[in-house]
Amino acid sequence: MKIIKTKKIADESIKPGILNILISSFFYTGYFPVASGTIGSLAALIPFLIPEFSNPVVLTAVIVITVIAALMTSNEVMKRYGDDPSVIVIDEVIGMWTAVLIYVLPAGDSISLIQLILLFLFFRIFDIIKIQPAKYFDDMKNAAGVIMDDVISGIYSGILVYILHITGLTEKILTTLKY
Repeated sequence: MKIIKTKKIADESIKPGILNILISSFFYTGYFPVASGTIGSLAALIPFLIPEFSNPVVLTAVIVITVIAALMTSNEVMKRYGDDPSVIVIDEVIGMWTAVLIYVLPAGDSISLIQLILLFLFFRIFDIIKIQPAKYFDDMKNAAGVIMDDVISGIYSGILVYILHITGLTEKILTTLKY
């Protein structure tokens, strides 16, 4: 896995519109030269500075709208840069938001910084190792597959962090880290 990736162009004749690039790269974070997926995942956490964003109803609506926008815009960018290019990070954003949604559905709409950090860390791990069915979707090589592998990784991380929370392991981890 290369961390520093050059933005290879598969078809120079394809010129995606500015809106396609803005959405699929999540406000150009996909053009970050180092670990653009990680940068996109971190950028996805910024809206959680607004407490209402973690409300399950609000978050579900935002995810649905973002998935539709990603499906409409990512194909054009994929035509220019190839299958699952590092420029497209809207899938990481959707995956992170899915992780938070899976966590807050049973836990209520409050979420702490440590829980966001754990969701981020586990999401990145699951996104990189691609446990089935995430691998299946990743192999599809289309916009839906690009998005769905991250949704699956988000579901896995949301469930794991919720289990850590209800078993008290989050607090034990924090206590261990303090010493």
